[in-house]
Amino acid sequence: MANLTFYPIGTAGEKWGEAEKAAWLASTQIKRSYQDDVVTPLKAMEEELSALGLGIVQYGALSINAERYPIFAVKSQQFDPQKPTVLVTGGVHGYETSGVHGALAFLTNEATNYVQQVNLVVAVCVSPWGYETINRWNPKAIDPNRSFYANSPAEESAALMALVASVAQGFDVHVDLHETTDSDELEFRPALCARDGIEYDKGTIPDGFYAVGDTEHSMDAFQKAIIDGVSKVTHIAPADEKGEIIGSTVVQHGVINYPLKSLGLCSSVTGCIYNTTTEVYPDSPTATPAECNLAQVAAITSAIDYVLAQR
Repeated sequence: MANLTFYPIGTAGEKWGEAEKAAWLASTQIKRSYQDDVVTPLKAMEEELSALGLGIVQYGALSINAERYPIFAVKSQQFDPQKPTVLVTGGVHGYETSGVHGALAFLTNEATNYVQQVNLVVAVCVSPWGYETINRWNPKAIDPNRSFYANSPAEESAALMALVASVAQGFDVHVDLHETTDSDELEFRPALCARDGIEYDKGTIPDGFYAVGDTEHSMDAFQKAIIDGVSKVTHIAPADEKGEIIGSTVVQHGVINYPLKSLGLCSSVTGCIYNTTTEVYPDSPTATPAECNLAQVAAITSAIDYVLAQR
């Protein structure tokens, strides 16, 4: 049943033009500090990271305010071709808080356990403006997580693709950290439908963690290892009455698959087959922010542990 409540920007049934996008941008507000929450903690661990053989690199900056929004990654200072190479991405959707803080927590608490076994690249907050405004889109009303393709219109996506391309040996593992929140249905999907001039049908938000694999390379045992690891920290989302999670068939407990590359999703950016997109539910009455961060860390470590065990 269609929801007949229209988004307050634009005209129902008509795609947004530049005026509507400008009105949307004007409606956004800074709600938290990227500098305080992300950059300062990251820089505070620089000495410890260096002792582990990791360095902080700036791989981009957002044109809306380059000084306010530099984009950082933590990288192994020396890449060993005999070791698997791991990419962790947080904050592709800036509003998905545990993706950012889960990446920071991994660096703080777990990186030391893996730096001798893998090459690491951790992009902590891919979309810093989205982080500050608690937004899914970038300032141009573009979803970075639908923009990982050549000549990307999203500078956040383009910068990450350039970072990935700079790692000559390629990647073996990619864990892309996300959340599915109540605001997806309260704000972001209605905004998407308004922007694209289509009717909004209200969906349901699953209560719990789930993972998204690749339709082309499902890697079921890899995804199961992640679910098993995360289940020790937080609950896994059940399938709905249709056997689905957010409209996609559940292929095993807590796992759905998407055609990653054709959708332009971040988890397709390396082309590696051991990739997953995590989806934490921070609005669950039985989950806390700390638990959500721990779930993201558990997904990362479970993914790495699985791949190391295959070698």
